[in-house]
Amino acid sequence: MDRFLEMQTLTAVVDAGSFVIAAETLGVSKAAVSRHIAELERRLGVRLLQRTTRRLSLTEEGLTFVARSRELLAGLDEAEAEVSSRSAAVNGLLRVNAPVTFGIRHLAPLWGPFRELYPQLRLDLTLADRQVDLIEDGYDLAIRIGTLPSSTLVSRRLAGTRMVLCASPAYLQAHGTPSVPADLARHAVIAYSYFASCDDWHFDGPAGPVTVRTEPCISSNSGDTCRAAALAHQGVILQPTFLVGDDLAAGTLVELMPGYRAGELGIYAIYPSRKYVAPKVRALIDFLVLSFAPISAEW
Repeated sequence: MDRFLEMQTLTAVVDAGSFVIAAETLGVSKAAVSRHIAELERRLGVRLLQRTTRRLSLTEEGLTFVARSRELLAGLDEAEAEVSSRSAAVNGLLRVNAPVTFGIRHLAPLWGPFRELYPQLRLDLTLADRQVDLIEDGYDLAIRIGTLPSSTLVSRRLAGTRMVLCASPAYLQAHGTPSVPADLARHAVIAYSYFASCDDWHFDGPAGPVTVRTEPCISSNSGDTCRAAALAHQGVILQPTFLVGDDLAAGTLVELMPGYRAGELGIYAIYPSRKYVAPKVRALIDFLVLSFAPISAEW
């Protein structure tokens, strides 16, 4: 006897509360349902259902077995759905949300190659630094950068990025170079206004965690604006390496206080559910993972 069929029959009987209704749901005879349940109980050597003329109820063993059966049946459905989704056509409308700077610098060059792979796919790309609600706002997938809170959403890590304190050589020549976080009180600070910690900047130094309250001379909700101000010698910024990495390599910005780490952030693809992932979403996740694999080592 097919064990999965036995489990499916038992859960159908429990859900329906009736052998007759379960038989109709499964498209088999009542005799077949009774036979499957009897064979299952015989093989296990325990009674799973208590039957009276009025109602059905599960025994203690039945409660345990039905709970595990539901998990196994759900796992089978998920496995079949995943295989089916991979073989299905990738088409339709794919709505994606991403942070502005990251979306322009690192995602925009990928959309052409992605559509060459899937020409039947239509893309709706929205860039916003505010955190959207995927389900309420109707997005299939979002890119998020940071430390993810516990959530019912599913995430796939694409890469990591390091937060770096830096300033231009000309600014440092004019104002001196800070050596410890407390020195930032004497410097012009250019702040990203969407930081979760606002104007409190956190570092992990040789003696442990350090927090310093900054008083920005410039605040902006755009990382690119903060970077441009630093390149114009206006002050010190704390920005991710995916934004300022090229500037550090070119020497137009200089990393400050390397002994004080400002933390690392994950770059994630977020989507609503692990079950029944649409082919278009699966295709994009696989493409992004492959695209960022060599880049993540550089950041």
